Amino acid sequence: MGSVQIVTTILAAAITAVAVWLAVRAVMKMVAVIRLGQPAPERFTDKATRTKTMLAETAGHTRMLRWSVVGAAHWFVMVGFIVLSLLVLEAYFEVVSAKGGLPLIGGLTIYGLVTELIAVLGVVGILVLIAIRVRNRPTRPGGRSRFTGSTMWQGYFVEAVVLAVLIMGFVIRGFKVATDHFEYPAWATPVSHAVGALLPNWEAGVSIAAFIKIAISMTWLIVIALNVTMGVAWHRFLAFFNIFFKRDPGEKGSGLGALRPMMSEGKPLDFEEADPEKDQFGVAQVEQFTWKGLLDFSTCTECGRCQSQCPAWNTGKPLSPKLLVLSLRDHAYAKAPYLLAGGGKDLTGEEKATAAQLAHLDVLALAEGDKPLIGTAEEGGIIDPDVLWSCTTCGACVEQCPVDIEHVDHIVDMRRYQVLIESSFPSEAGVMLRNLENKGNPWGAPPNTREDWTKGLDFEVPRVGEVDDFEYLFWVGCAGAFEDRAKKTTRAVATLLNEAGVSFAILGEGETCSGDPARRIGNEFVFQMLAQQNVETLNEAFEGREKAKRKIVATCPHCFNTLGNEYGQLGGEFEVVHHTQLLAHLVSTGKLTPVQPVDGGVTYHDPCYLGRHNRVFAAPREVLGDAIQGEITEMPRNSERSFCCGAGGARMWMEEKIGKRINVDRVEEAMSTGAKTVAVGCPFCSTMLNDGVNGKGAGEQVEVVDVASVLLRSVKPDTTPGEKETEPVAG
Repeated sequence: MGSVQIVTTILAAAITAVAVWLAVRAVMKMVAVIRLGQPAPERFTDKATRTKTMLAETAGHTRMLRWSVVGAAHWFVMVGFIVLSLLVLEAYFEVVSAKGGLPLIGGLTIYGLVTELIAVLGVVGILVLIAIRVRNRPTRPGGRSRFTGSTMWQGYFVEAVVLAVLIMGFVIRGFKVATDHFEYPAWATPVSHAVGALLPNWEAGVSIAAFIKIAISMTWLIVIALNVTMGVAWHRFLAFFNIFFKRDPGEKGSGLGALRPMMSEGKPLDFEEADPEKDQFGVAQVEQFTWKGLLDFSTCTECGRCQSQCPAWNTGKPLSPKLLVLSLRDHAYAKAPYLLAGGGKDLTGEEKATAAQLAHLDVLALAEGDKPLIGTAEEGGIIDPDVLWSCTTCGACVEQCPVDIEHVDHIVDMRRYQVLIESSFPSEAGVMLRNLENKGNPWGAPPNTREDWTKGLDFEVPRVGEVDDFEYLFWVGCAGAFEDRAKKTTRAVATLLNEAGVSFAILGEGETCSGDPARRIGNEFVFQMLAQQNVETLNEAFEGREKAKRKIVATCPHCFNTLGNEYGQLGGEFEVVHHTQLLAHLVSTGKLTPVQPVDGGVTYHDPCYLGRHNRVFAAPREVLGDAIQGEITEMPRNSERSFCCGAGGARMWMEEKIGKRINVDRVEEAMSTGAKTVAVGCPFCSTMLNDGVNGKGAGEQVEVVDVASVLLRSVKPDTTPGEKETEPVAG
């Protein structure tokens, strides 16, 4: 060992020791912060499925590859980081000797070939990612960037380090080639041999280059260890855990569909026995999120895919799912010293720590502990109320997140505390909640008018209890019973079911609101009240039947989601289908036959709670394709990336005062297709898009109509004489 090798070896050992010590300290801090969260025992179930899902999402990049170019580039960089870590390890042997290499596998030609190929593709991949980041930089002219609000220097730093480490790998191999110490043939490592042809025969060059590679790698480790909130770097370690512990590992739409029930100490909250002074009602402090929530915040990569898909952000609202998560992350880590010292407020708002416990704390940590989780900038709040209430719970953020962060659950948990304990929510939504409690529907319509939609039909609509048997219980829903446009859909579905000979019955006045708007706004108490009443009614209607024969068809995706995914939490197990699914089946089996094509062109708007939340994409398109006897015209944002109508998350009953109206944005996209008919599968979407069309004064050119009505026009052209569901603008 020469003098150069002695110096490089000592320096490599020193910087490695510092980096490892700092990294261990950082990991311990992160674990301590995450452990501050509330219990979540359900995250440890079905470890085999969790492992399989985690491996599929990480190794297969199943979510990232939805964005083909960036997904492929990221895959090569990820594989390069994992596999080429072996080359960093090999550098410790090379820093000692120019002939050094990994034991056992170091001399294998296949090892040289694979690492060469991965290094080349890794360089290409990281250059692509750098180009994408530069092209989408927040300061670029025109439009909002998905990187707006991200800590850009951290992204550039990580990408520069990856590129530098890959390049230094070729430099080390090049010096080995130049000094005739390289063990791999030119055909297996052509780039290394090409680099070697340019370098001098300098034996010390191998050790110096190896030390530089180690120094770059350890500098990266030191920097991220000193920045525990540097998600753009830490996600490459935390993502494996965050994906493993996702809510529903066996489901494609994990984190969507049903909301998590209200939890306290890791158990669902029982409202009959709950005490606000002893039980947690939603989330009022960052430590009241589960440990998985704190892991979510720590794992955020700041990539901004959630932000780029968010309807609120895209229409000028203050909500960005990414910035919300980053705010919670930064707050959690800033507050951590105070919490770890024993500080924090109990459920009555009293300080838990003694003065002695808090005496040594930094004043900034103490100040962080006094900040309200929800509050305006003047109040020192972490999350502004306008941010919290801008969410439509459409799930676009959850759908696009490459590391499975569950934004919607966290937002609703914060809403729950604001509604149930603080009684703080948009005032106009209070009317809706009072109507739910007093009338059983958000419009406040008289319950005895729930069956008025049946008047004028040329067949009898049977009621549960009046018929001995039925195959489907037709869940009409509040909109389908009371809202004029939705009633047309209800009549169309009933007519089609009757035409197909399907045996069905309705609950009539026995039906009440499913509770979806109450739950999404955060009023779990009202949801439970309505849901328990409905579960009792439905169980009585299906008494004696096994689950497979307890069939419900619903026209509202919000009811469809609630009955099918959430009533099971309260003892209601049913087989729930959306009306487009049933209609698609009836057409495919020949029980309904479209005879007259619907012309003028049709585009389809995917409702969030039917599509993203429940993965129903094909059925409505099949129905429309049969009805028009051709292909529908797709909007640019469709299927998983469909743009929200703006009504979800109880936003239907709140004024949209900030930025552009979400429904107008969506209507403009629909009109850009040139289609004369915008088909929907949700009464909320129908209302919002109709309002958007009318607002643009296009009511005579474009109509918004449910899929069922489109099919009915084709199956029974004489039944619907072509009246438009879009009402002309008054005046």
